Amino acid sequence: MARSFQEATLPMFISPAYAQAAGAAQPGGAAAIIMQMAPLLVIFVGFYFLIIRPQQRRAKAHRDLLMAVKKGDQVVTGGGLLGKVTRVEEDAVEVELAPNIRVRALKSTLSSVTTPGAAKPAND
Repeated sequence: MARSFQEATLPMFISPAYAQAAGAAQPGGAAAIIMQMAPLLVIFVGFYFLIIRPQQRRAKAHRDLLMAVKKGDQVVTGGGLLGKVTRVEEDAVEVELAPNIRVRALKSTLSSVTTPGAAKPAND
């Protein structure tokens, strides 16, 4: 009797599976787990000290700078507008961009604050 193509090629691609005998428990299993987790721990600590911690410090310094804004300070808004603070509220400031042109801006949108008594760069 003629066999089909599928029946003829099937035994060639499928090998019999044999169950492996379970090995005995190896001593030092906890040490092996610790050694596998050590690189992940080192990477996390590295990320913390190289990325997360400096970012938190910059954010805290910026938040303190915004809380210390006062009348007369020169500010730069997030949109790039330069002006002088004329009034300070709890969460907003009034910025004079030009004579008699004032806008209100949220404190959180200020990108930098310069006090008027700060040293100015020299013109070369």
